[in-house]
Amino acid sequence: MPTPVTTYRALHRENERVSDIEFTKGHGTQNDFVILFDPEAELDLTASRVAALCDRQRGLGADGVLRVAWGEPLVEASVLDALPEGVGPDDWFMDYRNADGSIAEMCGNGVRVFAHHLAAIGAETSGSFVVGTRAGARPVVVHAADRVHGEVTVDMGRVRELGESFATLGGRALPGIGIDVGNPHLACVDPELTADSLAKLDLTAAPGYEPDMFPHGVNVEILTALGDSADAERAVDMRVYERGVGETRSCGTGTVAAAAAALVREGFVIERDSGEVIVRVPGGVVTVSIDHGDAKLRGPSELVASGRIAEQWWNGL
Repeated sequence: MPTPVTTYRALHRENERVSDIEFTKGHGTQNDFVILFDPEAELDLTASRVAALCDRQRGLGADGVLRVAWGEPLVEASVLDALPEGVGPDDWFMDYRNADGSIAEMCGNGVRVFAHHLAAIGAETSGSFVVGTRAGARPVVVHAADRVHGEVTVDMGRVRELGESFATLGGRALPGIGIDVGNPHLACVDPELTADSLAKLDLTAAPGYEPDMFPHGVNVEILTALGDSADAERAVDMRVYERGVGETRSCGTGTVAAAAAALVREGFVIERDSGEVIVRVPGGVVTVSIDHGDAKLRGPSELVASGRIAEQWWNGL
């Protein structure tokens, strides 16, 4: 008669045979992701599979999925039409999907988690390397990375001001500035807001925006104004409603857009000036620096769990 130990071992071996889609769960300032290590781009990431995986009741739960792959296999699999400028065939590429299964160009928190994961598993041993995204090459510097905690700076590329616009929330119009960070943002600086009143805003429904200006949707940030210039730390508090997701605890590109809008409101010229802003979001704190239009984002990353997705469940989707 088999003992409980031999029975367990047999079941474990069987589970390993049928549950062979490995995942890691991580977050950057509580913007959370399911990471799928798929260097050869062999997984079929349909929108329905991604949405199920990100569902917090029937899946693992996340704001998005990060597929870790090399650039060339993604082109060969027709996931990408071509590699973006600056991205090589052997560079790691962050194939990012929103929680609803839609494809997104870029995610600043996701890049930090992506880079941390590569360093933690030993797939990338250099302290600085390039991560490919649909918005282009994103150089990263991994300051620290163990199995759980990481600290990463991401070169976010060029920041462009798109012009003035507005969002509507609860019947109220909020003036904002359109900011392009590889994906579109509408950052609304409200000088009347405090951290407490910002926290009380109802963001359960999507804010309205001008569809003519943002035909493919937009991420909306609502933030406080910068403190007095004499303050040791120039900081803003921010909340964000992400297209394809809803309100999230943080948004990396959104923090860059928020910092840019807060500075512009004070006379900062993106293409000419340099500045640094600490951005406080519900999930934590990051630092954004903008230098003559080039932005960098530094912040933490945490890898909280890893495991296997049941192949039967995956195929059933």
